[in-house]
Amino acid sequence: MAVSLVATLCAVAVVRGQRTVDWNAQRAEILRHFRALVQIDSSSPPGNERKVVEYLKGVLDKEGIPSETFAQDPNRPNLVGRLKGRGTRRPLLILAHTDVVPVQREKWPVDPFGAVVQDGYVWGRGTTDDKDKLTAVLMTMLLVKRSGVPLDRDLILLAESAEEADTTGAGIQFMVNQHFDAIDAEFAITEGPGATIEDGRVRVVQITTSEKVPRGVRLIATGTSGHGSIPRIDNAVSHLAAAVDKLATWRTPMRLNDTTRLYFEKLAAISTPDRAARYRSLIGGGDGAAAADRDMAESEPTHYSVVHTSISPTMLQAGVAPNVIPSTAEATIDIRALPDEDMPAFLAAMKTVINDPAVAIVPRPSFRPATPPSPVDSAMFRALERAAAAVYPGATTMPSMLPAATDMAQLRAKGVQAYGVGPALTPDEFAQHAWHSDVERLSETSLYQFVEFVWTAVVDVGSPQPVRAPR
Repeated sequence: MAVSLVATLCAVAVVRGQRTVDWNAQRAEILRHFRALVQIDSSSPPGNERKVVEYLKGVLDKEGIPSETFAQDPNRPNLVGRLKGRGTRRPLLILAHTDVVPVQREKWPVDPFGAVVQDGYVWGRGTTDDKDKLTAVLMTMLLVKRSGVPLDRDLILLAESAEEADTTGAGIQFMVNQHFDAIDAEFAITEGPGATIEDGRVRVVQITTSEKVPRGVRLIATGTSGHGSIPRIDNAVSHLAAAVDKLATWRTPMRLNDTTRLYFEKLAAISTPDRAARYRSLIGGGDGAAAADRDMAESEPTHYSVVHTSISPTMLQAGVAPNVIPSTAEATIDIRALPDEDMPAFLAAMKTVINDPAVAIVPRPSFRPATPPSPVDSAMFRALERAAAAVYPGATTMPSMLPAATDMAQLRAKGVQAYGVGPALTPDEFAQHAWHSDVERLSETSLYQFVEFVWTAVVDVGSPQPVRAPR
């Protein structure tokens, strides 16, 4: 471990009175809360986030931090805790969701809700999505309260339910529509892609300032039913398969926005020569951009996604028996739209690409609005940059657009400047063991650094003067 990192982990100067946090001494408590939260099975559906909220509320109550619950569904409540500041600046909201995606237990080498500590990792569903953030915001509240850090603004914790593919609106939608006064803030910090480890050190820290918008559809093909022994030209399965193939191979238009342009500019400055040339070509436009885009489609799918409205077939459904031709067949298509996408025009283009009157395009409900990006010149973004410099020395901090979606969309729609953050992972860890993967895990080191990163940024933007890393 580098000397500068040891110094950062051991002590960070705060404000007034030279208060410090001994980060080595905090590790046992951080791990205890993290494991306890992962061990609560809050798979959605059905969620059962109530058990997570009960745990969090118990911890906050013991520390004397006021909190209250808001629930559309009693089994899926939302918890709001608040530390009062002087009120000279608007509040800061730190939030994380309490539900996780389901598991296929047969694919796990350990109990997915055991929070098993092995080989320097904590294994379990939710370790990267989203109980790492839940632990970070909980520990931040506790440490701010214990240290007596003076706050110019209220610090609000929101543990929200029903984030993962929910259609009931019991989480952020309920809070924004019914109880926004409890979470109204100038800034918000929540989940994002986080930092990237290469060659044993953190090289990039991404701060999400924008995200794509879920705009999925169902394809419904219709034809004549009958016996499987008599082939039919209007076979619904055949028509659906052709339509899915056309969409899967359709190269939607490539488009940069302010966030992705700045992201690729910064990425080019720290990349290998061949990759740097690719990113600069992408920014430059013309034939070079088209060639760079084709290369990314094959070798950098995440980067390809952030410059396209993307299409991914995800589910197929047809038939009742192997010898029955069904009259209908259906596919679910996951569309992640660029924030400025004209969806009626895009759906019309999809219809042209499919070019089959037997296949109908039916939009699925969408709960997340398209919103402008959060600014990169705000006090919150600058605080996150300074925190990254303190906790991840030598790393490059850059704004990014998330190809997935979070509940920042609803907050940005209400005027909150929201930013996404996450722990440090290697590219392989991100691909194999991160969000929604078959097997999820997070290294202890990344967990401890992430908690420190969140705490440092929060104290910086919330207190009368910024945190500075020790020299």
